[in-house]
Amino acid sequence: MKKLMHWLVPIILGVVIWMIPNPEGVTPQAWHLFAIFVATIAGFVTQPLPIGGVSIIVITVAALTDTLKIGDGLSGFANSSIWLIVAAFLFSRGFIKTGLGKRIAYNLIAAFGSSSLRLSYALALSDLILAPATPSNTARVGGVVMPITASLAKAFGSDPQESPRKIGAFLMQSIYQVNTITSAMFMTAMAGNTLVAALALQSFGITITWGDWAIAAIVPGILALIIMPYFIYKMYPPEITDAREAQAMIREELKSLGAMSVQEWIMLGVFILALALWATAQFTNLHATVVAFLGISILLGTGVLVWDDVKSEKGAWDTLVWMGTLMAFAGFLSKFGFIKWFTVLLGTYVPEGSWLLAFIVAVVANLYAHYVFASLTAHISAMFVAFSAIAISAGAPPMLTLLMIAFTSNLCMSLTHYAAGPAPVVFNTGYVTQNEWWKLGFIASVINLIIFVGIGSLWMKVIGMW
Repeated sequence: MKKLMHWLVPIILGVVIWMIPNPEGVTPQAWHLFAIFVATIAGFVTQPLPIGGVSIIVITVAALTDTLKIGDGLSGFANSSIWLIVAAFLFSRGFIKTGLGKRIAYNLIAAFGSSSLRLSYALALSDLILAPATPSNTARVGGVVMPITASLAKAFGSDPQESPRKIGAFLMQSIYQVNTITSAMFMTAMAGNTLVAALALQSFGITITWGDWAIAAIVPGILALIIMPYFIYKMYPPEITDAREAQAMIREELKSLGAMSVQEWIMLGVFILALALWATAQFTNLHATVVAFLGISILLGTGVLVWDDVKSEKGAWDTLVWMGTLMAFAGFLSKFGFIKWFTVLLGTYVPEGSWLLAFIVAVVANLYAHYVFASLTAHISAMFVAFSAIAISAGAPPMLTLLMIAFTSNLCMSLTHYAAGPAPVVFNTGYVTQNEWWKLGFIASVINLIIFVGIGSLWMKVIGMW
């Protein structure tokens, strides 16, 4: 009966929405795609099948009902961000296979591992240092932070199937929520942030410089980075808290590893090369996925990875299927005009004469609208101008509005396991369940809203930005 309910919930939701006449301003095709999208998300929650299996079914339904052509339904698989995620999984395999990840993890534990909380702050600091020079937050997490975190968890004996709560689940959720914050802190910390600056100038005639963004975000960002790991630690505590005994043992293990092998040196060289190219992308114009593929090509060419390693990386291919499906559906919802209609609909509920209320509605709605998105850049493309216009037309200060909509266009990635490129990279390590992810993500979003919109707005007032 329980298994049947897992099927019935998404089916009934999808059919009911499908049968409701399409609202004025929404084409039947857009409305039907929305029905399938809602059923897809419901299927991801109830999981009558693994989410990859659900994805295959909904693509088939979309094609059979002529809601999308089969090529359109599969178009998300060509998205370069998804292939960056696949490459990130292979980077992680290289770290683990060569033993470099273990060596780095052991050194981190030896230096900072007296407690699990201190480890989480060390990883947060690493992300913060990389963020201003790494426009791809997927590359930052998938290629750098997550592989080290996975090695740390394994070094402490925390397995995603048998002992996730030992320390791995806490560390994985911590690095993800931290990445949500660092992505919002710098114009160059997430690829879509530069689109914000372009849209602000094009649509509102307002220039947002790198410095404007950084100085507005620095106080709420640092405050959020201090609070978030501690919140995760209290809300989702690891079983290991005092790690000093393990730390002493790890120091001995570190000595026994001996000198680095040739494969470790190659892996380290590829890692540094990728990091340098990701950091200088604004000068080289090399896409983050191209850089990742270059790294994987070197690892394959030198034998650090073999083709069997690529074929057996199940998490990467599972992610390709379900993330590609969401990318395609979300993209066509925008293309068919559904997102624009939904934004206009929200605007009709904003009372006239109160810019503060309009501002709050626009910022909050912008953040939580991300439940129907699988890409931050797509979210910004669809929502940024519309929600900014709602608040600014009501009299809200333009710079305050534009930056807060920009910040929440990053902070929204805390919500779901498909919200942005780094999400499936961390989720598919298997340490955090979907229900736990959504619960923690929602609470984290409220905390970030209070810090960035509440304290951040006051900070911007103090420094004269509005």
